[in-house]
Amino acid sequence: MGFWRNLADRLSGRDNFLDCEGCDDRAAAHRVNDADFAMALIGLGAKMARADGQVSRSEIRAFYEVFKPPPEGREALDRAFELAMQTTLGFDGYARRLARRFRGYPAILEDVLDGLFHVAKADGMITPDEMGYLERVADIFGFSETEFRRILAGHVEPEDGDPYVILGIDAGISDADLRKAYRRIASQNHPDRLIARGAPLEIQRLADEKMAAINAAYGEILSQRGLVAPLTN
Repeated sequence: MGFWRNLADRLSGRDNFLDCEGCDDRAAAHRVNDADFAMALIGLGAKMARADGQVSRSEIRAFYEVFKPPPEGREALDRAFELAMQTTLGFDGYARRLARRFRGYPAILEDVLDGLFHVAKADGMITPDEMGYLERVADIFGFSETEFRRILAGHVEPEDGDPYVILGIDAGISDADLRKAYRRIASQNHPDRLIARGAPLEIQRLADEKMAAINAAYGEILSQRGLVAPLTN
């Protein structure tokens, strides 16, 4: 209940609900408060829903799949979503604010992108306008084109099915560096690490799906190279 109580308190009397005292301090500790993370997804999620000029029921439903408030929290969430839809502040303002606060911790910014992808995919496809929105947010967050392709591949299967794209690595990488890259990417995207960063538990399913795609890509590369995956505990 604390998450939704914090959300309601933060909304109360605020014109810009992304204001957050102390966010930089929390980022320095590699943590983000649940309410602060929620504000990022609410603000950018609302803009994501209308990126192609209209807001579908499926997109709104996807938003509430990420945030499942108890009865006493629904009114606060509804208000936050409506504020984000109506404000004159553009999505780039929300993205830049988050990029400044968490510029040293890209894993937190990637968590936000994962939430946006969930909304974008809600109606069965990502439109060109929605893709442009996601690419722009990723650019503001400081992700390279290769990194964005990796994040995208975790949500939408690459047309060529290239597992190297999913891991964000070059096909010419050595076996030793391949394992190092996998360990790094898996560590950053493991659902337990997401929870440790303070992200709401409601989006853990997104992390589970992403981790499954990463593991599948790594397994495919190992198979292609005739390698045996190391045993894990």
